[in-house]
Amino acid sequence: MELDLAAAELKAVLNRLRRAQGQISGVIRMIEEGRDCEEVVTQLAAASRALDRAGFAIIATGLQQCLTEVENGSRTPEDRDEMRGRLETLFLSLA
Repeated sequence: MELDLAAAELKAVLNRLRRAQGQISGVIRMIEEGRDCEEVVTQLAAASRALDRAGFAIIATGLQQCLTEVENGSRTPEDRDEMRGRLETLFLSLA
């Protein structure tokens, strides 16, 4: 399954991933500094949410592409059903 992200969608996903990358770096630094457990877990949870949101954005793009391709006639309803199953599996992997 190939996703064709538009420039705006790609930018949004990359921003979320960069945010998560910064948060993970912050968590590592906090652990190395011996920071409070609650602070570390709070920052780790924020990184996890950023990663989840990036994943959900990618899946939403896949769903939109699939629907558009069915409407254009470049995918059959059977293809759509297969794609739906694959996207559902991906969605559940993030849940």
